[in-house]
Order: sequence, then C-alpha cells, then structure tokens
Amino acid sequence: MAEYKSLNSIEGVDLAIKASFVRPIVLFKHSTSCPISSMAKSRVDRAFQSEELPFDYYNLDLLRHRDVSNYIAETLNVRHESPQAIVVSNGKAIHQASHLDIDPAVMAGLSA
Repeated sequence: MAEYKSLNSIEGVDLAIKASFVRPIVLFKHSTSCPISSMAKSRVDRAFQSEELPFDYYNLDLLRHRDVSNYIAETLNVRHESPQAIVVSNGKAIHQASHLDIDPAVMAGLSA
C-alpha cells in the first residue's frame, strides 16, 4: 500500500507545501464515510502499492479535519471537493482531480 503521511493540522499543510519545493507532493482528501471516496483511495493505494513514489503522499480525513481542508482550498486556490487529489510542486497546485477522475498515472506523471 502507498505510504502516506497524515495531515491533521494547518501547520502540517504549511510544512507539506514547503516540502513541495524539494519534491512534489500529493494531497489526498477524502471522507471516510463515503463509498466513492473509499473507492478512489483504494485505486490510488493499489496503483502505488509496490512502486517507489515520485512524490510525497499526504492523506487528509475530511470528517475529522474540515478546517484543514478549507485551508488547503484557500491556500492553493482550488475548489474543495471530496474525494480530491491535488498535486503540488514549488508551492503551487499543478493538478487537481476529484471523484472518479482521480488517476494515479496522471499523478505520477506530473510528479516525475
């Protein structure tokens, strides 16, 4: 399974965005009670289960940390959606997708 870092604070988001200047990051926001969100997360996890990731992978539980999700939307100037994957490089969102449009191959290609 893809190894990810849990995001649970605004400070954590700031540190993740700062890290994107060294290596791209993917922020994956999902609702643990939504079946579509679970399906999207499972697809991403399966796609990256045995690969060396070309990015750092962060996971945000929206039900527990909606304030953090709102901060991500405001800071990166992206519309809040769930589930949502946002690729960040050099402090800027370079790609975002939601629901079944989340494509692990696109995320990896943009991060390489």
